[in-house]
Amino acid sequence: MSKRDYYEILNVNKDATAEELKRAYRTLAKKYHPDLNPDNSEAEQKFKEVNEAYEILSDSQKRAQYDRFGHAGVDPQSGGYGQGFGGFGDIFEDIFDIFGGGFSQNSRRTGPVRGADLRYNLNLDFKESVFGVEKEIQIRRTENCTTCNGSGVKPGSSKETCSNCNGKGEVRYAQQTPFGQFVRVGTCDVCGGTGEMIIDKCEDCQGTGKDLRTKKLKVKIPAGVDNGSIISIKNEGETGERGGPSGDLYIYITVNEDSVFKRRGNDIFLTIPISFAEAVLGAEIEVPTLEGITNHSIPEGTQTGTQFRLKHMGVPNVKGYGRGDLYFTVEVKVPTKLSEKQKELLKAFADETGEYYKENKKGFFGKMKDAFGN
Repeated sequence: MSKRDYYEILNVNKDATAEELKRAYRTLAKKYHPDLNPDNSEAEQKFKEVNEAYEILSDSQKRAQYDRFGHAGVDPQSGGYGQGFGGFGDIFEDIFDIFGGGFSQNSRRTGPVRGADLRYNLNLDFKESVFGVEKEIQIRRTENCTTCNGSGVKPGSSKETCSNCNGKGEVRYAQQTPFGQFVRVGTCDVCGGTGEMIIDKCEDCQGTGKDLRTKKLKVKIPAGVDNGSIISIKNEGETGERGGPSGDLYIYITVNEDSVFKRRGNDIFLTIPISFAEAVLGAEIEVPTLEGITNHSIPEGTQTGTQFRLKHMGVPNVKGYGRGDLYFTVEVKVPTKLSEKQKELLKAFADETGEYYKENKKGFFGKMKDAFGN
């Protein structure tokens, strides 16, 4: 039975690049891998075809021979090239990569490792977030043991070579595949890849080389922070391994709501009640601001819901670029209890201005009828 075309097997064009070949191969190798298709002889056969096709086409010399002479150019029986499939190592390295493995050249863990980052949640009052504040916080983190200086070894003793991996930090595992037995390398599970063992452990840290401690820090919170703001402090996280740098500390800010001020970005909003007389006659009213009380004039005939703006009296920009504004909205409070004298005065006022409420009501309902065509 004649063999299928290698390009057809991988479903690529004859001018496919090396990257396109590899991408096609990885997709098909995963699709037909025996581990994902147990007891499926058809998938196993396709898996073999895919590997054979990729083994030839991924090698520039073999691919050139195949392009010129076809299967005869790469058939060992015809002398087209070498002896057997010399590229299985690369092929199965790709397959193991798909399933999370891989051939390790040296998995011994001897280099420095950066420490883990830490998170701290900090709650602020509204004005603390506006003007900034210095806070003292406490964090729990791991630090190098002071007794053994982070080595984990009892003072006066030393680490020994791991007997399981002979100091290599890695061990070899045999794996059965449809093509026979292959050996892959993995991290030694006794020493964790360090190649060393601790026989006499430090009594204070039990051989971990770390202590869990509480540390107090003074943190400067800049003016203008808001809910969701994050402040980072370098090297205040967990201590690194084998001389690696410490991680960072991230402070996540939440801000309590204020009973008077409402914040939107860097602007401040509030509502101020005014009397009927102040709205009609105009007045100078007191306006609460972030710094205290200030006076502001409102004109005669101010309607309820009118908004006023005080420039640059809002929240400072957290990056130091200017400041937001303060907006206040007036709400006219209508008196609910009037004496007979007050009622008479208001009626006289209405008569004087020609705005008696019954006439206004008639005019309003007249407009409604016009609007609805009745």
